Amino acid sequence: MKKKNVWIANGVMAAMLAILLFLSLSQSTIAKAEPSPPASAQVKIDNFSFGPQTLTVLVGTTVTWTNRDDIPHTIVSTDGVFKSKVRDTDETFSFTFTKAGTYTYFCSVHPKMTGKIVVQ
Repeated sequence: MKKKNVWIANGVMAAMLAILLFLSLSQSTIAKAEPSPPASAQVKIDNFSFGPQTLTVLVGTTVTWTNRDDIPHTIVSTDGVFKSKVRDTDETFSFTFTKAGTYTYFCSVHPKMTGKIVVQ
C-alpha cells in the first residue's frame, strides 16, 4: 500500500509542476506580446463627395481624408470636434477618434457635401 501512495503522490506532484510550468509560460508570453498598431481608415474626397459617405470604425482609429478632386475642400464636424484647413488636390487631413459616437461632417466650401463617422 505504501508504494501505491508514493506513486499517487508523485503523480499529483508532476501534475502540479506541469500546471505551474504552463502558467509561467503563459504569463511570459502575455508579457512579451507586442501592442497592436493603431487602426487607420481612409475617406476619399472625389467628385464633390466623401467616400464612403458613412464609415464605421473602432475607438482609437485615425481617419485620413484625401482630396482627389481638382478643387479645394474642407472637413468640418457639425459638433465642432474637428475642422480642417482648406485641402487642395492630394492633400490630407487626419483625426483620431477617442470616444464612441456618431460624428457628422461636411465641406464648408460645399455644404451639400456630407459624411458620417460612426465610432464604436
